[in-house]
Formats: sequence, structure tokens, C-alpha cells
Amino acid sequence: MDDSGESGKPLGEPPGGSGGRPRETGGGLLMGRPFGVPVYVAPSWFLVAALITWVFGGQLDRILPELGNLRYLVSLFFAVAFYASVLVHELAHTVAALRFGLPVRRIQLQFFGGVSEIEKESETPGREFVLAFVGPLLSLALAGVFYVGVESVEPGTVPGVLLAGLMISNLIVAAFNLLPGLPLDGGRMLRAVVWKLSGKPMTGTVAAAWTGRALAVAVLVGLPLLTHTGALGRATDDISGVDTITDALLAAILAAIIWTGAGNSLRMARLRERLPELRARALTRRAVPVESATPLSEALRRANEAGARALVVVDGQGKPTAVVRETAIVGVPEHRRPWVAVSGLAQDLKPGMRVSAELSGEELLDTLRATPATEYLVVEETGEIYGVLSTADVERAFVAAMARPAS
Repeated sequence: MDDSGESGKPLGEPPGGSGGRPRETGGGLLMGRPFGVPVYVAPSWFLVAALITWVFGGQLDRILPELGNLRYLVSLFFAVAFYASVLVHELAHTVAALRFGLPVRRIQLQFFGGVSEIEKESETPGREFVLAFVGPLLSLALAGVFYVGVESVEPGTVPGVLLAGLMISNLIVAAFNLLPGLPLDGGRMLRAVVWKLSGKPMTGTVAAAWTGRALAVAVLVGLPLLTHTGALGRATDDISGVDTITDALLAAILAAIIWTGAGNSLRMARLRERLPELRARALTRRAVPVESATPLSEALRRANEAGARALVVVDGQGKPTAVVRETAIVGVPEHRRPWVAVSGLAQDLKPGMRVSAELSGEELLDTLRATPATEYLVVEETGEIYGVLSTADVERAFVAAMARPAS
């Protein structure tokens, strides 16, 4: 068997790297689970909500000065309603993904919009196009609904201003997301088109990602220029130095988000392209079976003599019942190892902790994700013990795959 990294290190010695399972990052404040998918509000949303409240409140002061300080309450309502529209946009992606059998990990409302974390790629370019297009399409539909609302209320009133603001904001969301560059929806649509024409999803990703980077540069340079020249409909005499700095900062943030998202899309595409290289059989450590009462020092002696790097606890009939955790072994001082039984360091085998040696790629990752653990028992199709798969080894294989230059 091939070991994954540190193949010459005897079992029981501290690892040389920072292996271990990555910590799950928090999603923010859980708001609900529509269609079974958790929706989180990131802490950054509250900063954006405050900014929208302040900016929209200033506009209301010019349009409806009689509101006084109540304008900030109206502005806060607008901020919440706007992000409710963003949530509907993301739910469109989520519903389409679920209809196509693609699992959705979560929806997160955050700085400058929302993200639907879909865990698998679409199987065809047609599905990829539909999955990307439904979001902007629903934003356009919402803009149409708010337009009908604007036409049905009296202009110059609070409802009229709110409906007009929501109509315009949804039009902006739709137009911005239709720009042809990753990580925007328009970039995914472009990726689908190039994928269809070339027959290669990676070619589509590369084209859409580099278009996204070009778009980031265009936003960085073009947005302040358009604002400064009055091309966006604002009189140049009304533009102050503070406005110029604010526009430049906004452009820099947007450009950074687009550039970073395009780069992440490239890295994830390269990772998915190399997923088949991750094979349970190749990453599995050779294991030595030991009974539960075996002293740790004796178990380590047997493992090192056999050239093994894992311990499996078996019963009297030789059936595996638990896997000894490597981190627990390292935590036992050498002078105490003769007095510690392996049973005290083992994790009982749950049903999902038995992994077939034939698993590879995304199927392997899905299996590990379903039952999080630090070690897994790897078995042959006949049920015979093949070895132990360490999560740390899988992570190192990921890093190694991503570090290699693209072919």
C-alpha cells in the first residue's frame, strides 16, 4: 500500500505537520431552513444594513423631508426588504439545484449579497446554464412585481418610494449578476456556453474566470470614472470629495470580491478535475489488528515491526470493533504506554466509518462527509480489513493536488 505523506514515520510519534480535520466555519445567525436548507445571516450583513439605512435615509431626507428621524426606520425596513429579495434570488438557485439532485449545504446572506453553497457540479452545461440563470430571472420578476406596485400607489409617498427603491435595486441585482464573469451568475452562464461548445467543463471555467478578472479590473477603473463624469445620471457639481473616495472604495471592494471569486472558481475547478486521483486504496495506511486489552506499547511494537501505521481493535473472532485514534496515541507519554490498553484510545466503529477500498474522488469525499471522523476502517468488497484511512492523509493529498501546476 502507498502511504499518504510521512510514510516513514513510526506510529506513535507526533506528526510533523498541522494535520487534522479542518474546523467547520460558522455560518452566522441561523434564520431558518426553507426546503431543508439552512439560511444564515453573516455578521457583515449588519454592517451593510447599517450602511444602506444611512445612505437611503439621506435620500429620503431630500424626497420626504417631513419624515424627520422616522426616515431611518423606513430605511431599515428597505434594507431588510432588499435582502429578502436577495434571499429569494438565492432560493431560486437552491430550488433549481435540488430539482437537479444537487445537494445545497447552506445559503448565506453576507456583504454585497448572498451565496448558495451547492456541493456538486452540474452534470451537463444545459443544467449549469439553467441553474445560473434562474437567480437573475427571479430578480427581474421581482422588479416587475415592484413596478406594478409603484404604478398602483400614489407617487411621493413612503410606499411609493420604498417600492421604487426595491424595483431599482432588484434591476441592479439582476443586471450585475448577468455580467459574464465568474463568480457571478453571468459567468456561470458563460462557462456553460463554452463548456457546451468545447465539450470540456474546465475550458469553460478558465474562460469565465479570466473574463471575471477582466471584469474586476473594469469595475475598479470604470465605476469611479463613470460616477465622476456624471455618466450614471448624477450632476458633477453635486459630487464631493467624500463621494469620490466612497465610490473608489466601493469599486475596490467589488473588484476584490470578483477577482477573488474568479480565482477561487479556478482552484475549485482544478480540484474537481483532480478528484479522481484521490483513491481510498492509495491513501490507506497498513493496519495491525489488536485485541482491546493489548497494552499500547505492545501494539505499537507489533505495528512498527510490520511496517504498519494504524491499529484496529478486533474481538475474539477477529472482527473489527474500533479504530485507535492517532492523536490519542501521541498524547500518551512513552513511559505510560505499557500500562494503557488500546481500548481506552479507540473510537468505536459507526456504520459510516467502514469505507470501501474501491472508493475514489467525489464519492469518497461524500462518504467521509456523511460521517465525520478522524480515522476510517477501509475494507475490501469481501469484508476483509484493508487498513485505516486518516482524514489528515486525505487533506494532505488535497494540498498536494492543488500545489501541482495545471497541465
